[in-house]
Amino acid sequence: MVRDRSRALTGTIIALTVWSMSSSAWATGATAAGPEKPWWFWPIILLFFCFILGIVAVLAGVGGGVLFVPLVSGFFPFHLDFVRGAGLLVALAGALAAGPGLLRRNFANLRLALPVALIASACAIVGALLGLALPTNIVQIALGATIIFIALLLIFSKNVERPEVKQQDAIGAALGMHGIYLEPSTGENIEWKTHRTLAGLILFIVIGVMAGMFGLGAGWANVPVLNLLMGAPLKIAVGTSKFLLSITDTSAAWIYLNQGCVIPLMAVPSVVGLMLGSFVGVRILAVAKPKIIRYMVIGVLSFAGIRALMKGFGI
Repeated sequence: MVRDRSRALTGTIIALTVWSMSSSAWATGATAAGPEKPWWFWPIILLFFCFILGIVAVLAGVGGGVLFVPLVSGFFPFHLDFVRGAGLLVALAGALAAGPGLLRRNFANLRLALPVALIASACAIVGALLGLALPTNIVQIALGATIIFIALLLIFSKNVERPEVKQQDAIGAALGMHGIYLEPSTGENIEWKTHRTLAGLILFIVIGVMAGMFGLGAGWANVPVLNLLMGAPLKIAVGTSKFLLSITDTSAAWIYLNQGCVIPLMAVPSVVGLMLGSFVGVRILAVAKPKIIRYMVIGVLSFAGIRALMKGFGI
């Protein structure tokens, strides 16, 4: 019976996602061909669209920001600058909601987060300024290529629960990137430390620039670098990544706010819809099959990436 419920829920979610995407695409065409819609039309459509997006994001194990920017820019008649500004606030809202709980449970480590956050947040400001200065079609092409890369990363990256770190490097030791956390499932205290710290810090320069330029939550990149490259346990990597977003995205969001690229009629329904969808997604997660949803998200991201490339090239 649980299996039947899981299949039914998965099928319903897929159907709702396809329907919401097709309806927004239809509405885009209708706007171009017919009279203008009333001011409340697009906020309501965006609220429903983001509600579905929030459910899918939880079930697929990805952040809402990485889905928001490519899909909304591809299926809604909004300028890319406004979509990126709203996308940063969407990712920021989720990070701020999760941050305090992660810190209380010691899953977000400040000694690991702060050096990385300093680099990523400074580079996110550079990325935001660069993204607003470049022509929209160039940013659209770069966004499409990045989204396709993220889809490939989701396919091929396999996170490790507890990476083996034989010896900590000098930089990691000097920055105090080590600690102990309690594993709730077993009740044991697990010690961890990092290695290849310099390479990880260099990669966070690129991650920060990309987060600011495209308005994406960078959790898709933070977790593999912290876990696979630097050797942090998966729970520490995920928790620290969420905490990092609250710093990195804040830095970039101020640039978009200062440039007038954050519209409340876009940002508010987007944040509210994704948060409500996340609450529902957590409840559905108990009976749904996240693996199927994950592959669906990979397919949707691939399609959105190709669509962004086509828009960038004027096709």
